[in-house]
Amino acid sequence: MIIKIESEAEMRDFGVKLGALLNGGELIELVGDIGAGKTTLARGIAVGFGVDEDIQSPSFTINRLYEARDNLMMAHYDFYRLSQAGVMSDELYETINIPSNVTIIEWGQIVGGILPNDRLTISIDPISESSRCLSLEAHGKKSGQLKAKL
Repeated sequence: MIIKIESEAEMRDFGVKLGALLNGGELIELVGDIGAGKTTLARGIAVGFGVDEDIQSPSFTINRLYEARDNLMMAHYDFYRLSQAGVMSDELYETINIPSNVTIIEWGQIVGGILPNDRLTISIDPISESSRCLSLEAHGKKSGQLKAKL
């Protein structure tokens, strides 16, 4: 599925729509270069998922956890600054296996070996300064159902 996004606000709105569909147990992998809009999309997902906190890029802290609606949690990981996941792969493995968590991963290729088969991958490609092309790929039943609702 290909979606064209024309502005930062539209990227956030798409994230809100996606976040509202989440029920826990989903993993969303965001792929794109620096400045592509991964964190903007994550902020929108958080709003739709019921997170009341301001979403900060976890580039320097690697991960952040947020309380969401219905006693669910959102875990946001960014592995950009790591060449190896090390002990973080153990933490990530535990996090993605908690059914009440939604996990968002940026720069996930570093931990690709432990990512579950069932995940929604969103690749973000810049078209211009403000527009982006999103390519959504579902890898499994749950992510396929999520993608179909979008």
